[in-house]
Amino acid sequence: MAENATETLRLLVVSRESAVLRPLWSMPESSSWQIETAASAWDAIERVQSGVAPHLLLLDLPRGDGDSLHILRWLRRLRPDLPVIVTCSPEDADKKKEATRLGAQEVLIRPFEEAELESAIRQHLLLPGNERSEAVSEDIEHLGPDTFFVSASPVTQKLRAQAELLAEADVPVLILGESGSGKDTLARLIHKLSVRSGFPFLKAKCADMPAELLEAELLGSEQTSSQRTIVTQGKLEHAEKGTIFLDEIAEMPLTLQAKLMQVLQEGVFARPGSGRTVPVDVHLLAASSANMDRAIAEKRLREDLYYRLSAFTVQVPPLRQRKEEITILLQHLMHKLSRHYGLPPRKFSPAVLAACRDHAWPDNVRELETFVKRYLLAGDRGLTLGAASNGADRMNGVQASGSKGATPFVGADDVQQEQSGPTSLKSLIDSVKCEAERNAIGTALEKTGWNRKAAARLLQVSYRTLLYKIDQYHMRVSKSGVLSVAETRPAGFGSEAKQNGRAS
Repeated sequence: MAENATETLRLLVVSRESAVLRPLWSMPESSSWQIETAASAWDAIERVQSGVAPHLLLLDLPRGDGDSLHILRWLRRLRPDLPVIVTCSPEDADKKKEATRLGAQEVLIRPFEEAELESAIRQHLLLPGNERSEAVSEDIEHLGPDTFFVSASPVTQKLRAQAELLAEADVPVLILGESGSGKDTLARLIHKLSVRSGFPFLKAKCADMPAELLEAELLGSEQTSSQRTIVTQGKLEHAEKGTIFLDEIAEMPLTLQAKLMQVLQEGVFARPGSGRTVPVDVHLLAASSANMDRAIAEKRLREDLYYRLSAFTVQVPPLRQRKEEITILLQHLMHKLSRHYGLPPRKFSPAVLAACRDHAWPDNVRELETFVKRYLLAGDRGLTLGAASNGADRMNGVQASGSKGATPFVGADDVQQEQSGPTSLKSLIDSVKCEAERNAIGTALEKTGWNRKAAARLLQVSYRTLLYKIDQYHMRVSKSGVLSVAETRPAGFGSEAKQNGRAS
């Protein structure tokens, strides 16, 4: 945020709700902001017209007040570059789509997590005006603080049109595509475009989870003793009237697939431990990167479930078939990540852009984002993309460089790699992935006062996963409350890892 050091950031808030105002004052950056409140939407318009305009408008819609949305029409004429975040009650959730159409960058339904509002504010407020105009593209559609859909190629424009039709149809959808290609993003887009957009969107990962845990996560549980019955609701109930997204459906245990069939056929399910059925009203979206025919042949996927889902199937193309979007994605990810890490964004050299356009990106957008993280830290000094006969080879030889007296910020592991010669893009990705993961966990733990359950919720991972990662990175907190993190070499990174037989 160094670019904003010479200018006071102004935030105009149209709200009297403590749930909206409280997170603002608790954000560390807010001490340097000028936060003003307006009595009404029309008061906010007068302030914008009067001269000193805000950098961000936070508009809270009172329950049952749809007239305040008219402010968005006026603001689009007065200040088309002014980012707006709208919050509203569940009763007015149907206005979410209208608010987005009128120009709101973000719409949050109360009650929301404070972290959601903080993330939205940081995303739209902490970006200087000249960068905002450069970063915002008509081809980019924001679906949340960290999720966006790019429709800059014919294939994704067709994909978005399909999403509109499927959102209106409100039928089960099967989304197929390679790992990292954007199946999750498409599911969120379908939800956003549907009449259910004002209700929850919940995701369940079916891979690498024991059957009992996944069943409890989806269906909940019911335990009855002689004195009382303890009911725990699962994601199916929490997503009532909203959307449930089942990722990697072919990895779901067969016993649970049978229960999912009951949801699709009858609109009911039974919690484990209970014989009674519970009605449920959700839009079910499923995704998989597996070969469906093979999964059915290997008895990993029920054939009747596949046919029930595949009546409406969408194929997400890999990034190598959407090369028109690579430059847009690179620039957008650079601005997003530079805000996240508090660093000035780097410009991509023509050589890097050319190599990126030629690369096959086997892990798709996920791999591209990891590459941008690395480039943000090292730039051209730390990454040299060697010219070769084809794009895939060009991206395989990413090596540390730099002249004498100008050592790039690449870390100890990279210095070792620099001495031993070129390293692979995968090794660099492993390195920056571990670094980013470690930093995110450390930030969450410090923010929650080392409350690991709260940190797991903030990171949106399971408690067990967080404990594993804390142990993996040897993260400890001292008696004084200071977090210490041992430097950990990513598995499979460097010659030492290979000698020790560590797998990536």
